[in-house]
Amino acid sequence: MSTSTKQKILIVDDEPDILELIEYNLKKEGYQVFTARNGQEAVTEAKRSLPDLIVLDIMMPKMDGIEACRIMRTMPEFKNTFMVFLTARSEEYSEIAGFNVGADDYIAKPIKPRALVSRINAILRRNAPAEDVSDNKLEIGTLVIDREAYLVFKDGEKVVLAKKEFELLYLLASKPGKVYTREVILKNIWEDSVVVTNRTIDVHIRKLREKLGDDIVATVKGVGYKFEIK
Repeated sequence: MSTSTKQKILIVDDEPDILELIEYNLKKEGYQVFTARNGQEAVTEAKRSLPDLIVLDIMMPKMDGIEACRIMRTMPEFKNTFMVFLTARSEEYSEIAGFNVGADDYIAKPIKPRALVSRINAILRRNAPAEDVSDNKLEIGTLVIDREAYLVFKDGEKVVLAKKEFELLYLLASKPGKVYTREVILKNIWEDSVVVTNRTIDVHIRKLREKLGDDIVATVKGVGYKFEIK
């Protein structure tokens, strides 16, 4: 049993059979699992158990998942907690609303236990990429990103990137799979520059794909971009 399986997960859903199914499969994997049946219970239970990851249904009585996520994201203790929405709704606006209040990912209903566990394992690994060498160097698959030297190698071959291309790549790759909104990218890479637009981000993403492969960065429609987990 790996150390990651000792982490705590809070599952929030108003359907008892869904709670039971997810709880059973995650406990079998070795996780500590807590449950809540609506957004209000979720906030209370999260304060008590301080989970590493919270899976929230969107449509719930008393308080929905979007509002619960928004409230918890304002609390310092949940600043780095993974928030994942569990939903049967496929409307684009609900996903955008979720990402806007701080969601990290989505898991779709109907639940497929093995796929669910695999996704949660991958999400929790984002905190510390398994092949990190140091605070200034990332190794992800065949890609090596050396922040101190501003060097990138793919399959052992040096890849030349402009300074902002490098900084954008490092930001996305620091948490593979995490979706970064355009606003967050602008704030982190270009700070408060008034001459930078969304078009600037698009151009830099296109350059990264040209130099490192089309599948290196995924577009999340209406939200932003993420570094793909290989």
